Amino acid sequence: MANVGYIRASSYGQNIERQLDGSDLDQVFEQKASARRTERPKLKECLRYLRKGETFHIHSKDRLAHNLFDPQKLAGELTGQGVAVQFHKEHLTFTGEENPMAILRLQVMGAIAQSERTLIKECQREGVAAAKAKGKQAGAKPEPTGDQVTEVRQRVAAGTFKSEPARVRRSPPAAH
Repeated sequence: MANVGYIRASSYGQNIERQLDGSDLDQVFEQKASARRTERPKLKECLRYLRKGETFHIHSKDRLAHNLFDPQKLAGELTGQGVAVQFHKEHLTFTGEENPMAILRLQVMGAIAQSERTLIKECQREGVAAAKAKGKQAGAKPEPTGDQVTEVRQRVAAGTFKSEPARVRRSPPAAH
């Protein structure tokens, strides 16, 4: 009976060392990807690897998804295949013979996570709208045009320090 772990961080700057630390795992699948994305190659690989009688270990529900449905759906699918699912942080283990309170706890945590994600997105939209209303650049800075790149290369070739043309303000993109 193997113990298989899935570890996910949203970005390359996040530390994954604390996830499943001290767990006796036979196989670990690590991934750097947002929980917003449902297409996660390492998660899919991990799920294909799992066999009946094994246990799928995950640090917490939010390492799978920030919504109400995905963790519950995944737990149901895995337990239906005879794979136990253990959420370490929440102290929840699903085997297919769940106590209704365990399912309720997972649903409540999923609802809270989904609500938090919705609020974050709403605040982000409001911030972008406020920045645009003040005439500020929202999002990534515009890429230099071909003419600007040519001009910078010519200035560098003429002996200008490379840092000087880089400070030249990029023109905003044309409005559509």
